[in-house]
Amino acid sequence: MAASVSSRTFLNARNEQELLAGIRKEVEAGSLPPNVAAGMEEVYNNYKSAVIKSGVPKANETVLSNMSVFLDRVFLDVTDPFVFQPHHKAKREPFDYYMFGQNYIRPLVDFRNSYVGNMSVFIEMEEKLKQGHNIILMSNHQTEADPAIIALLLESRLPYIAENMTYVAGDRVVTDPLCKPFSIGRNLICVYSKKHMLDNPELIEMKRKANTRSLKEMAVLLRSGSQIVWIAPSGGRDRPDPRTEEWVPAPFDTSSVDNMRRLAEHSGTPGHIYPLAILCHNIMPPPQKVEKEIGEKRIISFHGTGLSVAPEISFSKTTAACENPEMAKEAYTKALYDSVTEQYNVLKSAIHGKKGLEASTSAVSLSQPWT
Repeated sequence: MAASVSSRTFLNARNEQELLAGIRKEVEAGSLPPNVAAGMEEVYNNYKSAVIKSGVPKANETVLSNMSVFLDRVFLDVTDPFVFQPHHKAKREPFDYYMFGQNYIRPLVDFRNSYVGNMSVFIEMEEKLKQGHNIILMSNHQTEADPAIIALLLESRLPYIAENMTYVAGDRVVTDPLCKPFSIGRNLICVYSKKHMLDNPELIEMKRKANTRSLKEMAVLLRSGSQIVWIAPSGGRDRPDPRTEEWVPAPFDTSSVDNMRRLAEHSGTPGHIYPLAILCHNIMPPPQKVEKEIGEKRIISFHGTGLSVAPEISFSKTTAACENPEMAKEAYTKALYDSVTEQYNVLKSAIHGKKGLEASTSAVSLSQPWT
């Protein structure tokens, strides 16, 4: 990689023209690959459009401030790539990557039309963490911004959960240069998703070995106690139903649920499994189909979001009537998935159906804890 025009090319930009000119200068200097540069420019334009449409005061200043830091961090990683360990701990200094992610996504969230379901259950989870227990969140997955959305909706009441959650992350968010700066700011257990396991036959064995290492890291983490871990047992992001074009939580993989359950059970520490639903696909929707190549097109919007958790689901109680272990695994996975879908539909009614807090049901009590 050739020498950079300036290590502060983007941080020194005083306006949009200088910021975009900086991208082109670094390409000409040979220090920025053209495909990454094109992605940076696309993100800039889409982010600017979303923040300006939000109507927030000083939108242009927010765009320049957040995008100059984003472009700087992408560029730094291109010139000196960060390598993730199987268990990655959020990097908070000398540069605070966690707050960078929060500040970048915050202007995209329409908090007036965002909701949290069952705040009392989130508070109960925090109490269990203080007692040394582990919490496992079995969740649907919508966008690359899910960790930031979860943290933004909880940070005002539950900053400990917001900052200390560990995410089971697929390889794409730790390899895509436009995504890596956000991933560096989260606690991660890095795995290769089943959806991409077979993309390159030559890498299958390497990926399996890497996943085995990550499972060992997860076991060590859970043995330490007081851990809250988010996992999407679908193995990827939700997509709209091709017939109805309605977004629904992608089906959960039974083996993923069972592996996580057994890790929690065998940790020697009390563990609790909760179903979590998130609705935020409008902010950063994934491509219509699962793509093999890194470097997807990124659409960005300002929109309402939602997060909901239901009470803990016990494996032994749920599967008491099951005749064999396979039936038990299927029944438990179904119970978790059905709860996530039920919660998701309430969030959808509140946000897309514009019912707001009135969309609450006996199972899902909506609130806006930041107000």
